[in-house]
Amino acid sequence: MELLQLQYFRTVAKMEHMSKAAQDLRIAQPALSKTIARLEKHLGTPLFDREGRQIRLNTFGRAFLTKVEAALTLLEEGQREVADLAGLEHGSIHLATSSLDRLSDPLNAFIALHPNVNFRITQASMGEMAHLIETGKVDICFTPLPMEEPEFSSISVLQEEVYLAVPPGHRLSHARSVRLSEVANEPFIGYKEGFHFQIMNERFLRSAGITPNIICRVDDAPSIGKLVSSGLGIAFVSNCGGGSPFHMLTIEGTDCRRHFKIVWHNKRYLSKAARSFIDYVRAYFNEVDISQSM
Repeated sequence: MELLQLQYFRTVAKMEHMSKAAQDLRIAQPALSKTIARLEKHLGTPLFDREGRQIRLNTFGRAFLTKVEAALTLLEEGQREVADLAGLEHGSIHLATSSLDRLSDPLNAFIALHPNVNFRITQASMGEMAHLIETGKVDICFTPLPMEEPEFSSISVLQEEVYLAVPPGHRLSHARSVRLSEVANEPFIGYKEGFHFQIMNERFLRSAGITPNIICRVDDAPSIGKLVSSGLGIAFVSNCGGGSPFHMLTIEGTDCRRHFKIVWHNKRYLSKAARSFIDYVRAYFNEVDISQSM
């Protein structure tokens, strides 16, 4: 049994389509078919059910895929560990995050310091990130929501205050602070359901005993700012700095903060580059907090 056979099998098993797998692997389809056939002959059982040109992973194939995934993951971890012996500059980092907005500045600064580190970034939902870490497909995740699996470790790198934005001319536009109970009946502008910030915003409201009247859902923060400024409703926002076309109120009585964390699997190998990146991001945001408080 050859390593190449296992790598080819994994791709075919995921796609369940020989032609597409051959294209992804950049090899000829007849060569791929022969490789899979040799693997099945070696194992003494077919791994796919075949009907014409259609292939489907069978019971044997699914059981074998689980072991192949585990074996290849261990080999990939071994490669990273050996690469670490050559030093940080030859390491690799595979990061998953739902949004790069907060991470882009420290990420750019780290890459400028270590241009030879091999960086890969995957944008994923919360559920997808947990699966990616669990299966070893990414090294670390950057997330504002907790990932509380027993085999995950995390470190808080950034705390962000959340404010209530109201449009110009609103009855609260000259106030400095507000309790959420004061706006319980106001129209809210929110993110789409399932979006990580919306999940957090709904938690803030639930903790205040409020079921919001959400009249509009959008994909991004700039759209929320525009709709609030137009007078359509109110919304939760982060500190956007001076010049915002809406008024921001400090929220009293409810802990409205976002805690951004870096998460990793504590039973998988974490490269020297990944560990250095975690330390760098934590120090970067700590320095920003200190400079802003001076």
